Order: sequence, then C-alpha cells, then structure tokens
Amino acid sequence: MSYVSLEECLLDLEKNGQLVRIKEEVDPYLEMAAIHLRVYEAGGPALLFENVKGSRFRAASNIYGTIERSKFIFRDTFSLVQKLIALKGDPVKALKHPLDNLKVGLAAVKAFPLKDPINKPVLYEEIQISDLPLIQHWPMDGGAFVTLPQVYTEDADQPGIMKANLGMYRIQLNGNDYETNKEIGLHYQLHRGIGVHQTKANAKGLPLKVSSFVGGPPADAVAAVMPLPEGISEMTFAGVLGGRRFRYTYQDGFCISTDADFVITGEVYPGENKPEGPFGDHLGYYSLRHDFPLMRVHKVYAKKNAIWPFTVVGRPPQEDTSFGELIHELTGAAIPQEIPGLKEVHAVDAAGVHPLLLAIGSERYTPYTPAKQPAEILTIANHVLGTGQLSLAKFLFITADDTNQLSTHAVQTFMEYILERIDLSRDVHFYTNTTIDTLDYSGTGLNSGSKVVFAAYGEVKRKLCTEVPSILSTLSVFENASIAMPGVIALKASGFSSYDEAHKQMEILNEQLLSHTDALTGVVLIIVCDDAGFVAENLRNYVWVTYTRCNPSHDIYGIDSFTLNKHWGCHGPLVIDARIKPHHAPPVEKDPVIEKKIDRLFQKGGSLYGIK
Repeated sequence: MSYVSLEECLLDLEKNGQLVRIKEEVDPYLEMAAIHLRVYEAGGPALLFENVKGSRFRAASNIYGTIERSKFIFRDTFSLVQKLIALKGDPVKALKHPLDNLKVGLAAVKAFPLKDPINKPVLYEEIQISDLPLIQHWPMDGGAFVTLPQVYTEDADQPGIMKANLGMYRIQLNGNDYETNKEIGLHYQLHRGIGVHQTKANAKGLPLKVSSFVGGPPADAVAAVMPLPEGISEMTFAGVLGGRRFRYTYQDGFCISTDADFVITGEVYPGENKPEGPFGDHLGYYSLRHDFPLMRVHKVYAKKNAIWPFTVVGRPPQEDTSFGELIHELTGAAIPQEIPGLKEVHAVDAAGVHPLLLAIGSERYTPYTPAKQPAEILTIANHVLGTGQLSLAKFLFITADDTNQLSTHAVQTFMEYILERIDLSRDVHFYTNTTIDTLDYSGTGLNSGSKVVFAAYGEVKRKLCTEVPSILSTLSVFENASIAMPGVIALKASGFSSYDEAHKQMEILNEQLLSHTDALTGVVLIIVCDDAGFVAENLRNYVWVTYTRCNPSHDIYGIDSFTLNKHWGCHGPLVIDARIKPHHAPPVEKDPVIEKKIDRLFQKGGSLYGIK
C-alpha cells in the first residue's frame, strides 16, 4: 500500500488490529519511553499517544516494533524491492526474463523524486522547537532527542537531491548548553554520508544547510537507515519502497519534504560544536557527553494534525532490531555481491551490532593441497573490515563452509563451529590502534580502540566441553565457574581497578592453569566477568557482556601465550576480560518510580489493559 502520510499508515494499522490509541495524558519525560519499552517487550501493537503533556501534537511509537508489522506496512512493494536489489547484482536476469521483471522496471520509475510545483512548503504553520513533544527517554539523558529523524544534506560540489544524503542521526532538542529554540545538537558517527558533506562545505568556508524531516510516509524513515553506497540518493529508495515518488520543494534555500509531518531547518557552521548527550543508546549503555556539530535553527514547520514519531533504543533487542531485520530481508545477498568470496555476514544485534560480526567466506586458493587452513577468508576479512559500516566491527569471526549448510544467523551453532576448529596459536589476528564504533566505550578514546579477527577453517580439532572442568572450580582469585555455551566458561573476578592489577590477576590465572592444559582441551574461551551467573544465563547475556566490554588489544589474554615474529597466540584457552572498566559508559536502566507510575495504563480501565 502506498501511504501518502504517516497518519494514513497508522489508520491502516489500527484497522488491522495493530495499533492502540492512548487517550490518557502522558508525560514526555521518561513516561512515554517507559510505556513504549513495556509494550515492545510484550510484542505489542503500535502506539498513538493522543494527549502528550506540554505539547498539542500527538506522538506515535513502536510502528516498526515487529518484523511482521514492518513487512505488513510495505506488503505491496516488499518483493519488488527485493527483486530490484537482486537485479543490481545480476542484471542479466532482466534480459533473460523480461516479462517477469516488467513490474520491477515500472516500480523503479517511482525512484525519481518529484519536485512539487509550488514555491513554499505544503506545511500549515511555522512553530518552535519548544512546541514539539520533547521526549526524554532515559534518566541520565542530557535532554530530549529526535530518535526517528531523516537528516537531509546536499553535496556542496554537486548540489541537488540526486546526490543528497538522508541519514538517521539523532538530534538533541534541548538541555546542556543549547539556547532554547535557536540551537540543537546534531550527532553523527564514523562512516556517515553527512560527514563527507560537512567536510566539503567546510572546505568552501560555507555553512552546511541541514533539513531534518520527521514523520511522513514510513518508507522515508527506512530509507534513512538503509546502507546505500555513497552518492546514491536515499530518496530514490524511499520512492520505490513506498510506491510513491518522494515529494520535495525548497524554501529559503533548504530542501523541504512536503510529505513530512515536521521539518526542522538549520545550518552547521565550520568549527561550531557544543556538548551533546548523554543518551541511552542501542548498545545498552549511555553514549556520553561529547562535542558534536551545533545546528543553528532556521525554521521549524508542522503540518496540520501532525504526528511526531519516535522510538526508544537501549540494550537490544529494541524496535531498531526490526529495522535491521527488515534491511537484511530486503538486501539479501547484496553485501556478499560487493565482496568477492563472501557468502554471508551478520552483525549480531544482541551484542549491539558493531561489536560482533559473523561471516562465512570461501576457501578456493589452494584446492590442490590436502591441508585445510585459513587463506582466502583472511583476504575476505580484510575486505570486510575495509567496507563501509562493516569496518566498525570489533570482533570478526569468519570461517568457510564447504557444505553450504552453516548460517551466521544461528549464532550459537556458528560460534560452536568456529570454536571446534580454531587454532588459537595461529588463527587470532589483531588490529591495534584503529577506529571502532563511536558508541563503543571499551577502547582507548572516542572512536579509538582495536579489533580482532578469529579466522578458523578446517577439520574439527576438539570436542567442546559442556560441563565445567574440575580444575576451574578450584581456582584462587576467580570463582563461580559457569558454562556460558559449549566451549565457553565464565569466571567471576573482583571488580576491575587498573590494567596493572588485571595483568597480575591474569598471570595468576595462567600459573594455575598452565600445567592443566590437557584437562582444558574442550575449553576455548574463558570470560572473566563481574557476574558469571548472569553471563551464563543465556546466549544474549553472554554476547552482550563479552563483546561490548572488551577492547581486544588490552583485554584479551591467553593461557600459555606467546609472541613470535610479532604474531600473538596461545596454546591453552583464550581469556577475555569482560569486566566493566572505569572508563566504560554506564548501562541504561529503567526508573522504578516511572515503572510504577505507568502501571495505571496497563490495569483494568487503562488504554493498554491486556498487554503484559
């Protein structure tokens, strides 16, 4: 169905039993976010908040809360978009089956944005930032944020919509040192198209004109998070997915989406930054307060009866998980087509996406030798870590599967496959002093840290343990040895104080286990942590704690380790120190007072009664 507005989409969801209206007054300070989180966790419907305290505008959330609902919204175009993406990888298909692909070609016509034949936005009034629903999501957040923005910028060297960038970069609306209604904060991270545009504008000594669209047809928001190649306009993708051309005009030199519910325009001047954050982010921790570009507000527009869409991020899974699933289903094999030999790749959502990446490649270099060992997959790993946002991966586990039966999406099965085959003296490869995800505080500074590749291929080398070896239950300094998954043991240690102390503790562990490596043949990884019971409770806890709290170059040790010709390895289990460090950001946690306050909506007589 081709929605012309956000409201049309919400009415369609309501008609099909997938939306609930909340008529009671709700507070944008923590309360709305808490309601959203509880409904999302219950697998509940989309929400329309009709009475937002302090604002005359309605708000909507959990629109994309399940993959089923997301696919329902795009039910008329989903398969066409999949075919269109597939044809990019194999255009000969279109020539072989022209009738089958006729619909795809017609759908592609919708890709071209349509400039409205008017001289001003089809928006009914000019408002101020303070008129908006100023939603604060987590207790330690620095203020209210836009969490579903479509931030539009143009290339100073090639202006116009076809070379423009549309990205979902959060915006801080108030708080900190921002002058109310005149200044807002623009947060964007590494490998984002807007950075290229700001660099070009700065080089010319010009302010970067920014338009932030909020609301409008749901395809526009999805387009803003699509990992499209640099130089390809997200507006073209929005047109195809939405089944309707992206409509725009210009006002005061700013591009305006004439379908959006709200538009915030402003300028970013060279060298003008202000502290932005903290913000409870999608790794499950706060991203802390740092200097980011300051956007001077020009004008704010709102349509009549506009609806403010928002989402809440935190420890995954959250609503943005559905975005990721939707993108994966749409793009299919698009990424492997860009990297020769790569069959499949999966950024693990439960670990915060970028901290943990799983990949399956090919091994075709030396078919004439009987020995199987990593070769081509090492080349593929380098390519992966040099490609777009995949380059932000911190831990990359990669293998080759000659049977084509292994899947990176079966996370535990995949990990066990690697752990059964890995040679820890050969297959561990570090990248030190490099860039990592902006939101990852495990490294040495903002955007700075290290990476590690575990590249394993060949015959099974060991049977993974499913019980804790007795030696691990008799250690000093470490306690509560627990099975996190086959081949992985969690060990509790006292809280991390310093790296000097950590090195001493790891040496004690090494001394205690050095003469018992034969008893540890089924143990591949030992996770030193603050709470071994929590880590071992389920796979979700294991991947979240282990891969978000470790800086590979600093926090990986090994039993009977060695360095030879600058290559590091170990003959016994590999040890990962996944304790919380003093420089880490705090995890996001719900406010118990707010949780009790929103109970009224879920009790008999409340709008959300029946949702557990």
